[in-house]
Amino acid sequence: MKPRLFAGLRGVAALLTLTLALAAAAPSVVAEPAPDSEPALPIGPAVLADFEDRFVRVVADERIPGAAWVMVQGGAIAGLGTHGHIDRQRSRPVDMTTVFRIASVSKGFAGVLAALLAHEGRFALTEPVARYAPSFGFRGDAAQPLTVQDVLGQRSGFVPNAYDNLIEAGRSRHEIYPRFAEIEPICAPGACYSYQNSIFSLVEDVVERSTAVPYPALVEERLFRPLGMQNASIGFEAFMAVDNRALPHLKTRVGWRQSAPRRTYYQVSSAAGINASIVDMAQWAIAMLGHRPDVLPDEVIREVLTPRIRTGRELRNRHWRDRLDDAHYGLGWRIYRIDGRRLAIHSGWLAGYRAEIALSHDLDLGLVLLMNAESRAVGELDRAFWDLVLEALPPTTAAQD
Repeated sequence: MKPRLFAGLRGVAALLTLTLALAAAAPSVVAEPAPDSEPALPIGPAVLADFEDRFVRVVADERIPGAAWVMVQGGAIAGLGTHGHIDRQRSRPVDMTTVFRIASVSKGFAGVLAALLAHEGRFALTEPVARYAPSFGFRGDAAQPLTVQDVLGQRSGFVPNAYDNLIEAGRSRHEIYPRFAEIEPICAPGACYSYQNSIFSLVEDVVERSTAVPYPALVEERLFRPLGMQNASIGFEAFMAVDNRALPHLKTRVGWRQSAPRRTYYQVSSAAGINASIVDMAQWAIAMLGHRPDVLPDEVIREVLTPRIRTGRELRNRHWRDRLDDAHYGLGWRIYRIDGRRLAIHSGWLAGYRAEIALSHDLDLGLVLLMNAESRAVGELDRAFWDLVLEALPPTTAAQD
């Protein structure tokens, strides 16, 4: 089936309708550029058309059941496309409001919410998490407490992905926390990079104890609702309550096999519990690029995108390794340096789903990809997009100090 594309001259009316609908839902407040900032460079129709063609070819070759992409620039949607169906029975085509699991892309929302609350004085990012999660066990040096920014910055000091097996076995995060007292840390908090899900979810205790509001409700109140993310939600029940939801597909020797949605990782909402459509993610990308300061102040965005710890292993990322200059982790976001430009990026991968977001503040440009299949094509397409963008720039602006 040919993907439905809304971009360039192919779908001006569709984009106009979409823009008007979003404006009615949540009026956009566009930030004025800083006086010393570099003006955003427009990405022309050739780049958009080339990416559309690549998207069509890749999803067809991979026979991906369902997928969607959106490009944003200058505070607006510049292009959007969908492909396939929500299920194997082809009962409903994927459209711009189809809800996917975004997996670990959820971490970026947690980082922003925590930075917002810290900005308001609810707590400090430098505070020990033990103050808010007393059940968490830690064998490390008490003189170097595990802080909120250590949790969000993936520098807890524990072996990577500690106790993910218990998450996959259905254990709650509060059942898992005491088990960390049984593990000898591999480094002091803040000293080394170590990707986590269970430990990352400690931010939920910090948020809830400092506000007396459940984490999902606060995400809805402070992020989803004001940004007009009308289809976004947190949790298994919320996902199952939506008719227009993309069902997961697993790779087999004979092709894609549809699977039933799982509760796995929903018990760590901050790490992997958000559900969203591609148009929801467009609003998130626009806000993260600085066009909704009424919701996300510039200082909050700078806080979460400040590099905290170097992630040397990312330099071997199969899709980016030949182009990466350096890589770090911020607060729920990866920070890549490519051709001298900074790219805020994060991927998500759960059983039957892939997601990826990548944002360039230099170019005021972002891309989001969602799939209801465990395909590496999401990384291939993201890399292809930024190759097209960087190669289209004038030589004098292709890199910065």
